[in-house]
Amino acid sequence: MASLPRFALSDPVERIHAALDEHGAVIVDGLLGQPLLSQLNGDVDPLLARADPHMNHLNPVLDAFFGTCVRHVTGLAGKSLAFAENVMCHPLLLALCDRVLLPGCAGYQLNLGHLMDRGPGAQAQWPHRDEDVWVHCPRPHPELQLAAVVALVDFRRDNGATYVVPGSHRWPRDRVATEAETAHAGMPAGSAVIYLGSTIHGGGANSTADEWRRGFHLSYTLGWLRTEENNILAVPPARARELSPLARRLIGYGVHDAIADMGGYLGMLDMRDPAQMLESGEL
Repeated sequence: MASLPRFALSDPVERIHAALDEHGAVIVDGLLGQPLLSQLNGDVDPLLARADPHMNHLNPVLDAFFGTCVRHVTGLAGKSLAFAENVMCHPLLLALCDRVLLPGCAGYQLNLGHLMDRGPGAQAQWPHRDEDVWVHCPRPHPELQLAAVVALVDFRRDNGATYVVPGSHRWPRDRVATEAETAHAGMPAGSAVIYLGSTIHGGGANSTADEWRRGFHLSYTLGWLRTEENNILAVPPARARELSPLARRLIGYGVHDAIADMGGYLGMLDMRDPAQMLESGEL
C-alpha cells in the first residue's frame, strides 16, 4: 500500500509544495482548528438534514458516479460565511495556488466548493483526474486545478476516506493504478488531503453500518477557464456583499486581467470590473 507525504500546518509552504509537485498529493494535518470545525459542522448540519442522497444529478453519468448513498451541499461559499472566509480563503491553500496555478494564468478562481457526506453503502468512485472536466484543453498544458478534501470528521479507509495514487500526475494517460500504488487518506477531522488536478484519485467506499463521512471538497482553477460550479449564481450579489474582497474575487466578482502578459480582460460588465461595481452598490 502506498502512502502520502504528511505535513503539519506549521511546516514551510515551500516544503509542502515541493512534495505536492513530486507526489501529486499531500496530507496536511491541523488545517482547521477545533473551534472553526465546530462552527462549520454547525453551519452544515441543517443543510445536510435536508439533503437527499437519492437526488437526480445533472445526467446519468453523474448518477452512477455519486450513487444513492452520498448527500451533497453545493455552493457553500453562499451558505456558510465560515467556509467562504476561513476555508476557501485559507492562507495555505492560496499559497499553494500561487505556486501551482499562477504560472498558467493571471489569477485563479474557485472552481467549486461543496460538501460530500458519504453514507453507509457508498461505493468507491471510479479512479479519475479532476482536470478531465476540461478534456478539450490541448496537451501538454499547465496544471489546471488544485483541489483539497477537508475532513470534518475523522477519515478512515472503512468509512470512505479519499484514495489517491501518488505520482500518477506524471504517468502516461493509459496507465492503470494497482492497489499497491494506491494510498488512502486516513486523517483526523480538520486535516486535508491536497492534490493536483492531474492526480488520479476518488472517494472511497463506506463499508460501515451507520457512519457518515463528511468532508468539504473544494478546488481552484485558472482564471480563464469555465468553472464546474456556477459560483456567481451560487453566491448572488446580495450575498457576495457580505464577503471580503478576496472571497469575492475567488468566486468570480472581478476580471481576469492579463494585460501585463500582453493579453486582455475576461469577465467584464459594461466594460468595467464587477468587483468595483459591487463595492459601489451598482450590483
